[in-house]
Amino acid sequence: MRLVTFPRFRFLTILALSMLALTPEAYAVDTATRATEFKLANGMDVVVIPDHRSPVVTHMVWYRVGAADEVRGKSGIAHFLEHLMFKSTDKIPVGEFSKIVSRLGGQDNAFTGHDTTAYFQRVAKDRLGKMMEMEADRMVNLRLDEKEVLTERDVILEERRSRIDNNPSALLDEQMNAALYLNDPYGTPVIGWYHEMQKLSRQDALTFYKHYYAPNNAILIVSGDVTPDEVKTLAEASYGKIPNNPDVTTVRHRPSDPPPLAPRRLEIKDPRAGNYSLQRYYLTPSYVTAKPGEAEALDLLMKITGSGTTSRIYKKLVVESKLATSAGGDYSGSNLDSGNISLYAVAADGVPLPKVEAAIDDVLAEVAKNGVTEAELARAKRSYLADYIYESDNQATLARRYGWNLAIGRTVADVENWPAAISKVTADDIKKVAGEYLNLKASVTGYLIPDQSGVAQAQDAPPPSANSELR
Repeated sequence: MRLVTFPRFRFLTILALSMLALTPEAYAVDTATRATEFKLANGMDVVVIPDHRSPVVTHMVWYRVGAADEVRGKSGIAHFLEHLMFKSTDKIPVGEFSKIVSRLGGQDNAFTGHDTTAYFQRVAKDRLGKMMEMEADRMVNLRLDEKEVLTERDVILEERRSRIDNNPSALLDEQMNAALYLNDPYGTPVIGWYHEMQKLSRQDALTFYKHYYAPNNAILIVSGDVTPDEVKTLAEASYGKIPNNPDVTTVRHRPSDPPPLAPRRLEIKDPRAGNYSLQRYYLTPSYVTAKPGEAEALDLLMKITGSGTTSRIYKKLVVESKLATSAGGDYSGSNLDSGNISLYAVAADGVPLPKVEAAIDDVLAEVAKNGVTEAELARAKRSYLADYIYESDNQATLARRYGWNLAIGRTVADVENWPAAISKVTADDIKKVAGEYLNLKASVTGYLIPDQSGVAQAQDAPPPSANSELR
């Protein structure tokens, strides 16, 4: 699944996973209930995932607020505040937060998405109380100096220039999302639009902070060498002292998209683009908004159709027809408002993009018409269950799994029952969601074209004909 986040540093570790045949015993052990949850008196949710193999813990605080909760015209404020949270409080001098964690032998980081913002530290278990004390302190006592705010604003503007504006593929992604979401705030980039970021102020950050950063809008996740009783004692002594904020509610209201009526297309010509490539996004339900079983079926559909070198798209476009040098796709369902399917292909030398696009459409049409085979479905399920078990072996990944799902309104039971839900998906379920959601009217297609004119330009693109040539 594809998640759009902006970390201060790279957080995700990509595990190299092989297709494994899992024994029933291994499956039962690794999918058993392992998390304990409770709520502090001030409304803060707490989840504890014991793992006693080594004397370390991962401590995460998730806020139920992200870029999609920003006021229009203030894009980027959620991510900007995430940066500013590393400034100072009355107890912690400017820039010392991460240095203290480092001196204690730990690591820390943070990231912002459309639906959530999270902060975390990985430390020895005897440092957990100190981490809670520091995190609780900056939850309510952040101090922002005007000069420091302006300096940090320059940092995020440079981050946007380096990660988005200097990357033609990122620009294409940004433009396609803006076209895919007609009204939903997911069409606004997490990092923000440059012209709005330039105007973000200290007061904007404080207003956002004071409204959303409160214990009753936060989830504490602790995984590692601890017991629920130990976490509860420490949490009540730190976070438990903070009063709740009656002005913030866990019910989130956002503008929604109208029914899509027409496919959208665009192209970007850029001299920095190395290859001719295309992307296609489809609007779908997410795990939060889908009917029972639909999101799991979409996950398996894209596992079979677009994931890796054994996927249908890769084999058809890269191995058999040699129309592309790379191709694939995935389903992103870990969102509050909606999910999406994304597909991509990099054209082989001399192959026009419409021909590559037509080949992708043939693969999708075949799946929608005839479904998938039982062998493909069984292999995809084994792969996902192997992923789930191996990722459960990573303390930080485990904490992130629970935190992200709870931040978008799912439950501990949803997280722990996911393997069982995946196991129930049938070939007919996949055929049904393919027929319903691979709908061009709910899609946007983008072409990235190397252009030697030296001027990057975005423009509406006409629909391609079977014989059209773009190169």
